[in-house]
Amino acid sequence: MATYSIPVGPLHVALEEPMYFRVDIEGETVKGLEISAGHVHRGMESLALQRNYFQNITLTERLCSLCSNSHPCTYCMAVENLAGIDIPERARYLRVMADEIKRLASNLFNVGIMAHTIGFNSLFMHVMEVRELAQDIKEGVYGNRMDLAANCIGGVKYDIDDEIESFLRTQLKELKRPMDELYRTYEKDPLVTARTKGIGILPEKDAIRLGVVGPVARGSGIAYDIRDKAPYSAYDQLSFTVQTETEADVRSRALVRLREAIDAISLMEQCLDRMPKGPTVPDCLPDIPPGQSVARSEAPRGELIYYLKSDGTDRPQRLKWRVPTYMNWEALHIMMNNCKISDIPLIINSIDPCISCTER
Repeated sequence: MATYSIPVGPLHVALEEPMYFRVDIEGETVKGLEISAGHVHRGMESLALQRNYFQNITLTERLCSLCSNSHPCTYCMAVENLAGIDIPERARYLRVMADEIKRLASNLFNVGIMAHTIGFNSLFMHVMEVRELAQDIKEGVYGNRMDLAANCIGGVKYDIDDEIESFLRTQLKELKRPMDELYRTYEKDPLVTARTKGIGILPEKDAIRLGVVGPVARGSGIAYDIRDKAPYSAYDQLSFTVQTETEADVRSRALVRLREAIDAISLMEQCLDRMPKGPTVPDCLPDIPPGQSVARSEAPRGELIYYLKSDGTDRPQRLKWRVPTYMNWEALHIMMNNCKISDIPLIINSIDPCISCTER
């Protein structure tokens, strides 16, 4: 049987961002994979050293669109850890709400693209219609449908009054029924099952060896979630389940994301029920002392880590982040081994790669 190599990318159907794959093919079967990144390197870590601590909140929010709240939130936590800043209790709940509305919208976008990839366009349009309810929440509460600008060092830059709370509760209630319907469709529809079950398998032992994170790890049965293992903001005051699947395929990763989206609704409602009155920022902030700190959060794609080093000036001496995709894309070598050519976009989409925040 003839063996040949085909290029996939750097512009292709699986991603909105450029990434090059050289795939070795034997007939219709994938026998080898080479991943080449670096097409959108923007020097963001270098730019961060040219800005002060407050300006970097805006910079980090522009690393990525779908997880744009996770970056400034984790960056602010790194600064707060270094300077010993305690954020107000109300701000902790407001940070969770911003995180979870982004998780809901991000996960829906991924499973929607999956439906489009398998040719189920009516399902794709339905998912995006449901996602509009989440987008309306973002626009109604934060004034923007993508970058929320919710975080600041020491707390948050927004608050909610009785009118916004009523709007939020109405929107979240409207989301519940269609989210349950979407989950049943992805779980039981024969077209979705036929194209995703048993495709792109990542066994648990390989997931552990490669150190994958987020829904990719949880889809392989690894119950690892920073919100549970090392709670931040107000997650230690809230109730949620670390969602896992054991079949380790494309379908499993989609089901995990959908259940986490449903959990996001519950978490936001819990925040509204339990959030205390009070300030959203401290009265004053201390100077940032020399030293080093690390902060972690659970972004929609998995564990996000920020490292900060300060020399005592108003600019960081070093700022570095490790994003989930950096860990997850190595698993494609396992997932795509012996798959069919037609499954390549589906498997790539199943790790929900974010190239812009990986190529920093």
